[in-house]
Amino acid sequence: MKTLLCLSLAAFLVASGSSMTFAAGGDSGDSAPEPVKKCKKGEVPKKVANIWKCVKVETGILPDEELYQQGRALAKAGEYEWALQVLAAIQNQNDPRVLNYTGYSNRKAGRLEIGITYYRKALAIDPNFVLAREYLGEGYVAAGRIDLAKLELNEIKARAGTGSEEYQDLSRAIATGVVAAD
Repeated sequence: MKTLLCLSLAAFLVASGSSMTFAAGGDSGDSAPEPVKKCKKGEVPKKVANIWKCVKVETGILPDEELYQQGRALAKAGEYEWALQVLAAIQNQNDPRVLNYTGYSNRKAGRLEIGITYYRKALAIDPNFVLAREYLGEGYVAAGRIDLAKLELNEIKARAGTGSEEYQDLSRAIATGVVAAD
C-alpha cells in the first residue's frame, strides 16, 4: 500500500492519448523503481500479489485516500473527465478535498458553475480550506466576478497570510485577469 501511495503522489510521468503512464516507486531509496504501468482511461493501477495491474475504477477498488491521490494527480495532469470518474469512486463524497478536486476538474473542463458549486460545498465543510478558496476565486476571475474573487483573496489572507502560495496565485489571477495553468 505504501508503494501504491507513492505511485499516487508522484507517479504521473506522461499523459498521452487514451492512457496515462504511472510509475511505481520502490519501497526504499536504494531499490530500483518498479516497471511503469500504462492504464487506459477508466482504470487505475492496483498492486495485486506484488504485480501492478490496471483495474476498472469503481467504489471500493482502492482505499479512498489512494483514489483521491490518483484523482488529484489526473486532474492536475489535465485528465479532467478521468479524474472525475476516479473521484466519484471515493466512498466519502463529503471529504472537502474530494469536493475541491471535483470542482477543479469541472471548472477546468469548462463547467464553471458546477465547479463553483463544488468549491462552495467544500468550504461549507471546511471554511479554512484555502486551496478551495483559491480555486473558487480563480473561478470567479474566469466568470468576470473580480469582486467575488477579491473576497476570497481576503479570506485567504486572514487564514494563511499574504505569503501563502494560494494568496499569491489568486492575487496574480486577479491582477492579470488570467488564471494560470496548473
